[in-house]
Amino acid sequence: MPPAPTSIDSSTGTLVAPKTRSSARKLWFALHSWIGMKLCILLSFIFCTGTLAVIAAEIDWLIEPAMRVAPQERQASWGEMVAAAEVAHPGLRLRSLSAPHGERFAAEALMRQDNGELLRVWVNPHTAQVTGQSSWWSAQRWLRDTHRNLMLPPRYGVPLVALMSIPLLLMLASSLYIYKRWWRGFLAWPRKGKPRLTWGDVHRLAGVWSLGFMLLIGMTAFWYLVESLGAKAPLPPAIVQLKGTARHAPLAAEDVDRAISAAQAAWPDLKISGLRPSPNGKALLLEGQANGWLLRERANVIGVELATGQILGRNDGQDMSVHQRIGELADPIHFGTFGGWPVRVLWFIFGLLLTTLSLTGAYIYGIRVAEATRAALKRRGAPAGSPQSRDPSAWSVAWQSMGRWRWLGAGVLGVWGALLIVQVWK
Repeated sequence: MPPAPTSIDSSTGTLVAPKTRSSARKLWFALHSWIGMKLCILLSFIFCTGTLAVIAAEIDWLIEPAMRVAPQERQASWGEMVAAAEVAHPGLRLRSLSAPHGERFAAEALMRQDNGELLRVWVNPHTAQVTGQSSWWSAQRWLRDTHRNLMLPPRYGVPLVALMSIPLLLMLASSLYIYKRWWRGFLAWPRKGKPRLTWGDVHRLAGVWSLGFMLLIGMTAFWYLVESLGAKAPLPPAIVQLKGTARHAPLAAEDVDRAISAAQAAWPDLKISGLRPSPNGKALLLEGQANGWLLRERANVIGVELATGQILGRNDGQDMSVHQRIGELADPIHFGTFGGWPVRVLWFIFGLLLTTLSLTGAYIYGIRVAEATRAALKRRGAPAGSPQSRDPSAWSVAWQSMGRWRWLGAGVLGVWGALLIVQVWK
């Protein structure tokens, strides 16, 4: 959010904080302006891809016809859906089966191929019929790998992206300090007039409405940074071993359904959202949501022996340590997956506001400097038609004002683009 109106040095075209400000406010203002300009490219890209990642499943639904099903009253059992996927691809090993993302979505079975790559097999959750298959590469995967690690190896990309949480939180803190009585801006509709006035009001309005969201995103992203530096929470004890590539006979539908019935009898509060067979096909892990609040599905897991229905153990999210709870709640908060589509829509809107903030901040800076430059040229009497008399555009001024940092941002995006092309053409 921009502070109160500032002056511009006509000789240099740089922003100057009012002399009436305290030294502390001048420092906050300088920090806010510096971060907003120098990191504009990288922050805008991360905000934009994160916004799209919130609705990535819906994007895939529009792209992939096999994901689309018509709602029906009948619900196929988990066993029927497992059997359908394995019958359709008898040579592949089932890795997992996930419940439909929404009412008109197909269930997703992940099947591992002989070359190690994963195949998405889509199953109608009402008729238990396979509707088609698609590759592991999807819009959801592209957006996740882009937003999370910029297509770079995770050991480098995750810390780089998560590091942006620090400037984001500094922008939040500085905006509250330099924008006096910010709470009055929630209903301040943008005024019409000069572009600088209108876009300044848009910037302030988007800023005050996204304050809470900015704090949530900044804190969870900072947690990802902490995790990437070695402070990741320990995982709960394994109920069954999931490592290995042993082949097994196709799972029988009745065995799967019996195991699920036993799990639901032992843990009635568990709302199952996915299952994973052990590599030897003798056990089934079921995961979902239970009584714990703001947890990933993997936090609640129960293991069942397929042959007997015996409960092998369970991990309840409510029994986790504080460290583990923090690690498990980061994703639901960061991506808005804890409240269904209404929360995702809200997160998408707030993500657009953050992207708007980043871009309008740079644009406003460019407008102000361009106006100061035009005024200085006019006073100097530059000849009409000369290069010096041409009006600089706001975006070109903003680009130049980024200095060497613009090449860092552009370079990172260039590497991302190259890695994307390599991935697509594999």
